[in-house]
Amino acid sequence: MAIGFFGLALFLFLGLDFDQGSPSPAYAASSEGVEITYGTVLKLMHEKTKFRLHSHDVPYGSGSGQQSVTGFSGVDDSNSYWIVRPQPGTSAKQGDPIKSGTIIRLQHMRTRKWLHSHLHASPMSGNLEVSCFGGETESDTGDYWRLMIEGTGKTWKQEQRIRLQHVDTSGYLHSHDKKYQRIAGGQQEVCGVREKRPDNIWLAAEGVYLPVTESK
Repeated sequence: MAIGFFGLALFLFLGLDFDQGSPSPAYAASSEGVEITYGTVLKLMHEKTKFRLHSHDVPYGSGSGQQSVTGFSGVDDSNSYWIVRPQPGTSAKQGDPIKSGTIIRLQHMRTRKWLHSHLHASPMSGNLEVSCFGGETESDTGDYWRLMIEGTGKTWKQEQRIRLQHVDTSGYLHSHDKKYQRIAGGQQEVCGVREKRPDNIWLAAEGVYLPVTESK
């Protein structure tokens, strides 16, 4: 596990955009209360099933045909890492904390595509399909998710329960115990639903977290 975290830290140093400031040292999250900032690489864990939000270069066989997004039971798979990015055109920069209500994007670390949703039906339940789409220079409003912290917290921290609401469709990022049998055998469906449910809750889990950049 330590080797994996070291590799992620090296990736952060070499691959992230430092145009807006000097790089800050990344560190592996090892305790609760760690603040989540832009540029952090993390896994999102579905609270109810403990599966991690996951993607890989396998397209859906129906709906949009875009890159599939699933829930994965393993803890160590690198296809479950996502980079927290701001909405384009804002003043947000790497190392900034993220307040509840903020629109964010999640970029899949391996394929560089964005967590995305739209009105296509999800393969198993017929809810809103969640996919990965675009790339470094291709992103649209279908990649926008509003961070909603449960409880009284104002900025996103590791132990906090959160919902992600898709801006275009109003669907909440959702998963459940409906599992695929073929291409992604054993992995569970991830989709969007427009109602708040217990299956909408996620937590930040493993990752390399960038410290808050102090204002000068």
